[in-house]
Amino acid sequence: MSYKHVITVTLCLNRISGGGLARRTTGTTVRHLAPNYSYFCYEIKAIVRSPSKKALTFSALVALPAIVLLAVIFAAVAGWIPGVNVPWGQLLGASTDRETVSAKLQVAPGYRVGLFSSDVPNARFMAVTRNGDLLVSQPKLGQVSLLRADRDGDGATDEQRVLIDGLQRPHGLALYEDWLYIAESNAVGRVPFDHSDGRLAGRYQRIVTGLGDDGNHWTKTIGLGPDGWIYLSSGSTCNVCIEEDPRRASIMRFRPDGSDFEIYASGLRNSVGFDWSPGDGALYATDNGRDWLGNDFPPCELNRIEQGGFYGWPYANGQRVPDPDFGEGKGAAIQSKIARSIPPVFEFRAHNAPLGMRFLRSPEQSVHYRDAALVALHGSWNRDTKDGYKVISLHWDDRGRIRAGDFLWGFLADDRETVHGRPVDIAEDARGNIYVSDDYAGAIYRVQPGHGSAGAGGPAGADGEIAPRPRISAPKKPLAIDTNAARQGAQIFERRDCARCHRQQLPLVNLSEKYTLKQLADYFDTPTPPMPNYGFSNSQKRALAHFLMERELQARGSDPQTRDYLQ
Repeated sequence: MSYKHVITVTLCLNRISGGGLARRTTGTTVRHLAPNYSYFCYEIKAIVRSPSKKALTFSALVALPAIVLLAVIFAAVAGWIPGVNVPWGQLLGASTDRETVSAKLQVAPGYRVGLFSSDVPNARFMAVTRNGDLLVSQPKLGQVSLLRADRDGDGATDEQRVLIDGLQRPHGLALYEDWLYIAESNAVGRVPFDHSDGRLAGRYQRIVTGLGDDGNHWTKTIGLGPDGWIYLSSGSTCNVCIEEDPRRASIMRFRPDGSDFEIYASGLRNSVGFDWSPGDGALYATDNGRDWLGNDFPPCELNRIEQGGFYGWPYANGQRVPDPDFGEGKGAAIQSKIARSIPPVFEFRAHNAPLGMRFLRSPEQSVHYRDAALVALHGSWNRDTKDGYKVISLHWDDRGRIRAGDFLWGFLADDRETVHGRPVDIAEDARGNIYVSDDYAGAIYRVQPGHGSAGAGGPAGADGEIAPRPRISAPKKPLAIDTNAARQGAQIFERRDCARCHRQQLPLVNLSEKYTLKQLADYFDTPTPPMPNYGFSNSQKRALAHFLMERELQARGSDPQTRDYLQ
């Protein structure tokens, strides 16, 4: 004799007009920012058989969660759940090749794109070494890989190897002096790094510990500020909630040795990417808006980060619009928080998921793109129709207004369903190479100034090509070198071991044709990567400028051996 039990799972959903879901409680639909709902259910039945009642009960208890999970997955894949359109290749595994990149990806006029590496699973954030090599974090593998620069000219990395592993979901990377800083999900560590041969030169040690990494947004991103502090972002544990740990949903900072840890700004749901503008020196950060409020709300954000600033989450979204769960109809204290919150300076389309951002600084970039910011839009999953999946450029005008244009696209096919990749981060080297990571296809792309694919997306001249960046004219009068300042600059140059990079890889030549003494001194405020910002004082910047100019003048009148050394 066998016993039979029928398990019925009913999946009931409320569809918001314009997409998304609303929660359903007993007899009540929670009101969200959408005017209309339609209520519908799907019923799934499963029959469990067992030789005894006791075994039947146990089997039913085991089977029920599995059936519910399978039902939800099946409904999502079938498109039955409104507001959910997941790029399933992220879970099942995807890849790309040169043919796909050539056929599908398009880049702004004046640039060309190629596949730098197709073998970097879960490629996330990047950093460029002084030698021009690329470091890439791979959180799911617990490792950071090194990709050698393309010195043989074949368009791909010359060598790829794991630099360090055994880490706890490493994400953000930063290089400062001779240290590599790594933001793990629960800590920040650093390790001595030799830029010349791309190898670790000592033991890895954690300098900030005890960071929360539970919940939804566990990634940590770090960056070196122009003030010499290391900045660290941490996302929220949830879609929308009141955080118990004030370090979540914030940007923090600390000294390079890990001391003086403090919260710098709060109310930032998930600010994965940030960078400092070479134009106004301000810190800008992307922020991902919350889910389940429809296809078109709330926007994702670009925020201008101020110390002590509060940016609204979880009480408000976008331009101080009260959140339906934690802001709308709440008391005076919450309304006061919303009123004093800082709204975004730019809004991305809802659910586009802006991640990494980078201001372009290389002199090799076009005049139209230097000082512009590139932002990687990872792409939506909480929309009926996919959106995002591209890299855009942001341009500031003289009044501070921001204009956006497509820079690298084609990751999402014209059918708005087929996904070829999901951009994550952007890095730039001294020669103007722009690297884009892709954690969907496990790839790194390289975008270079030069003739690229046609298409709209960026400012162009009358002939459709971007005009080259004009050279800075040499000063007309002889350089007035301060020898005392030059001696001080020589000490700085030696103490920082600048010759190690500049003697062979990045020779310093023709500086007097590009810069005046003042322009060269000002350059050290926003140096071109891979040179770090050392936070020089005005006197140190002046001294270094005088030394470099004096060195160049001496090299012009000296023998070849001395010239080689001075370069």
